Amino acid sequence: MNIAKVDLNLLVYFDVLMRERSVTRAAAQLSITQPAMSNGLKRLRELFNDPILVRTSDGMTPTQRALQLQPVVRDAISRLEAAIQPKSDFDPLTSERTFRIMASDYAESTLLLEVIRQLNQQAPNITLDVITPSDVTFHDVEHGKVDMAINRFEELPLSFHQKVIWYDSFSCVVNKQNPVVKQFTLDKYLKGQHIWVSKTGFGVGVGIDPNEVQKLGWVDLELAKLGRKRHIRVFTRHYHVALQLAREQNLIATLPSRAAKIYKDDSNMVILEPPFDIPPIALKMAWSALLQHDAGHIWLRRLIIDIAKELS
Repeated sequence: MNIAKVDLNLLVYFDVLMRERSVTRAAAQLSITQPAMSNGLKRLRELFNDPILVRTSDGMTPTQRALQLQPVVRDAISRLEAAIQPKSDFDPLTSERTFRIMASDYAESTLLLEVIRQLNQQAPNITLDVITPSDVTFHDVEHGKVDMAINRFEELPLSFHQKVIWYDSFSCVVNKQNPVVKQFTLDKYLKGQHIWVSKTGFGVGVGIDPNEVQKLGWVDLELAKLGRKRHIRVFTRHYHVALQLAREQNLIATLPSRAAKIYKDDSNMVILEPPFDIPPIALKMAWSALLQHDAGHIWLRRLIIDIAKELS
């Protein structure tokens, strides 16, 4: 196919259609009529010899071919947008920009506290708006309404850019009076009572069924491999709550080591190595291709990565 014969506006249509999954919404985004967008979709189907979007019970669903094309087209458009934008340097000392970051309680406690300290020194007029995972959807990040998401993700859309911030092991936190401290074996661990803490991904969370091991996460999956199961008394999505409960009750909190170290100087707490192997987790930063070449966004991403290296 000769690229000179292709109407490159069709690639813009494709990009918006893939984000919106709706001819009506895509037309509104581009400020064109719905018939014009329908005609654009028809021409895209002819160009790629593929339906691109198919109507299903879930709405307009992209084909496999469209999903393969999406990151390629998004990257090409993003590069062109960056190239034709007026050159403007980002000055953190004078910028009054607001950055919105979706972050888990774990990321806030272990990473963002230091990010905020650094921002106060390097960018005193920048505002950081930290949003919880339940307040954000993939759609919000994909459209650039949220600058980035920092969390542990099981999977991310192919259109997202992402970078691992760090890997973290697991530790157990208990009150120093807890009887398990004297002999922290697997049997003693399992005879104790536990706090479950986790929140991954995006969107509103749902209740936990203690019997659904596959949904309980890393710790319980590893125990299941050993044919064992722990007694969970409390389910929470907040690491500080888990740590406080472990401090005040005879409960065991098994959580990422960086979160456990928040209480490393507390004389009432003991941090122990789990009596079984738990694979490390990855804390990731994800952002939209729309912001990949934004000067301010690049600066913030580099700052976060540099801080993560310092903390490591």
